[in-house]
Amino acid sequence: MKKLSIHQLAFVIAGLVAGLVFVSEGTNLFAKEKQVVELPLGLEPFKVPADNPLTKAKIELGKQLYFDKRLSSDNTVSCASCHDPNKGWSNDEAFATGVDGQMGGRSAPTIINSAYFPLQFWDGRAKGLEGQALGPIANPIEMNLPIDKAVEKLSEIPGYRKQFKKVFKSDVTADGIAKAIASFERTVLAGDAPYDRFKAGDESALSPAAKRGMDLFFNKAKCSACHKGHSFTDLAFHNIGVGYDKDNPDLGRFAVTNQEGDRGRFKTPPLRDIHTSAPFMHDGSVKTLKEVVEFYNKGGIKNPQLDEEMKPLKLTEEEIADIVIFMKEGLKSKDYPHVDPPELP
Repeated sequence: MKKLSIHQLAFVIAGLVAGLVFVSEGTNLFAKEKQVVELPLGLEPFKVPADNPLTKAKIELGKQLYFDKRLSSDNTVSCASCHDPNKGWSNDEAFATGVDGQMGGRSAPTIINSAYFPLQFWDGRAKGLEGQALGPIANPIEMNLPIDKAVEKLSEIPGYRKQFKKVFKSDVTADGIAKAIASFERTVLAGDAPYDRFKAGDESALSPAAKRGMDLFFNKAKCSACHKGHSFTDLAFHNIGVGYDKDNPDLGRFAVTNQEGDRGRFKTPPLRDIHTSAPFMHDGSVKTLKEVVEFYNKGGIKNPQLDEEMKPLKLTEEEIADIVIFMKEGLKSKDYPHVDPPELP
C-alpha cells in the first residue's frame, strides 16, 4: 500500500471527521443532524443557525417552496427559474429574468455550496441564507410578490398549512418561509471531485493536464489567492475590473457599505462544478472558462480600486488550457447535486 504524505493524511482525517458533522453557532448538532445531510469528500462542516436546525421535514418543505411558482405575483417564476439545478443552479443567461420578462443587471449566482457564505448576493447585502431567501420573492423585477401576500397565498393551500404546523408548530409565516428555503439550499453541496481524491492519496485521480493546471492554479496563476479553501472561495469581495470598460459600471459592495474601498467589489464565487454555470462574472459578460483565465491573464481592467493581486500573469496558451482542464475535470463532482422538482401541495 502506498504511503501517504503528512499533508495527504491530514486531509483524509479531516474528511472523515467532517463527513457528517454540522456546527451550529454555539451548538454541536451532530447527534441530531447526522442523518439529515452528508458532506461530500473535501468539504468541511458548515454552521447552522441555532434557531434553524436542519430536519428532513423542513428541508422537504423548503424544496417545495423553492420550486413553487406560486411564490411569484403571476405564478410564472420560482427560485428554481433563475437557480435551476439543470443549469448549474444558475440560469445559463447573463442576467436573471423575473416576472413579465423583466431583467436585472446581474447574473444569478449558483446555489452550490452557498451554505458556507456568511453574506449572500453578489454584493453581500444579506446575512446568511435566511436573510437572502425572501429578497427575490418581494423584488419587483424578480418574483414581485410582497411577503405578506406570499404568506396569505401559502396559507390558502392546505398542504402548506399542514406542513408549517408540523415543522414550525405555527401557521405560515415569513420567518418560516425563509428558514425552510434556507434549509433546503444548505443541502445543495458539491464535493468528492478528482481533486479531492487526489489530495486523499489517489495519484491517478487527475489527468496529467489537470495536474499541471492544478499546479498553475495554486502557484504561477495565483488563482488560490482568492479561490481558496474547500469550496475554492475566500468568502470575500474583490474588484477585478469587470464592467469598468463600460459606462456607469456596477458599484457592487460599495452600494451596501458606502466605503470607497468597496467600489466595484463583488463576492468571490465558489468553483466546484463551475463548468456547469456559464456565463461567468457578476454581469455574465464572460462566456467560457478559457475567457475567464484570459481575463485574469491580462490583469483584469484597470480602475482606481483594482485589487493589488490583479497583475498580468504571462501565462502561455498551453498553461491557460491546463488551468481550464483542472477546473472542468478536477473540480467536477462525482455526484452532481441534481434535484428534481418535487410534487407540490
